[in-house]
Amino acid sequence: MIELRSRTDSLTSLREKMREYLASGLRLGWLINPQQQQVEIYRLNDGVEIINLPATLSGEDVLPGFVLHLT
Repeated sequence: MIELRSRTDSLTSLREKMREYLASGLRLGWLINPQQQQVEIYRLNDGVEIINLPATLSGEDVLPGFVLHLT
C-alpha cells in the first residue's frame, strides 16, 4: 500500500489509516511525505520505520525484486 501525502492531508489521519490497513492484514505499507521529505514504512508486527530522503524503497519479501525510485 502506498499513501502519498498531499499538502491538504492530515498526517495524523494518514497514520491512522495505515494502522487500520495493518490491522486488516497489510504486510508492507509506505506513507510518503514529500513535505517533510520522509517515508514511514509500516510492516505487520514490526512497528514503523522512518527514513529521511530515501532514493529508493524496496518491496522486501512482500514484493521481491520491486524497487520504487523516489528521485
